Amino acid sequence: MKTPAMPTMDRVLFTEEEIRTRVREVAAEISERYRGGNLKMVGVLKGSVFFLTALARELTIPVKVDFLAISSFSNHSGAPGVVRIAKDLDDSIEGEDVLLVEDIVDTGFTARYLMQTMAGRGPNSIALCTMLDRSARRILPLRIDFRCFEIPDRFVIGCGLDYRQLYRNLNFIGVLKPD
Repeated sequence: MKTPAMPTMDRVLFTEEEIRTRVREVAAEISERYRGGNLKMVGVLKGSVFFLTALARELTIPVKVDFLAISSFSNHSGAPGVVRIAKDLDDSIEGEDVLLVEDIVDTGFTARYLMQTMAGRGPNSIALCTMLDRSARRILPLRIDFRCFEIPDRFVIGCGLDYRQLYRNLNFIGVLKPD
């Protein structure tokens, strides 16, 4: 089987060290806010796994972790579509302080859907944390409680973000060169 070639990079947007430093800063903010609480981090598969893991390791408070997966369907290429939960949480979030962890938030459709869905399950509180915020594509207003980086409207890979299911494992975030 032939190994796929690395896609052509326009530039490295954030280095491994920049990411590590910012994740530590955000983890300190989260630890401070939820000290004495009952924090459950909910990661959105697959992209958030790398970010959630790095973030959880830097927290100075106890934390529970759960995951869900979503599927999106659209009639138009690039247009927002219908979101549904493909893999639900394993445990209840009732009475928990929930932190939804995303790799990237752009239009806001998916994050808003998930926040509303989880809010209906009786958590004590619910907040949103994302590694990357691509607000230039935002369609729905959305409060992001914790973010690592604001990014331009470009296609990025690395640290959980993929191109055709590849390159999630890169230790930096790179901008792909447009074709």
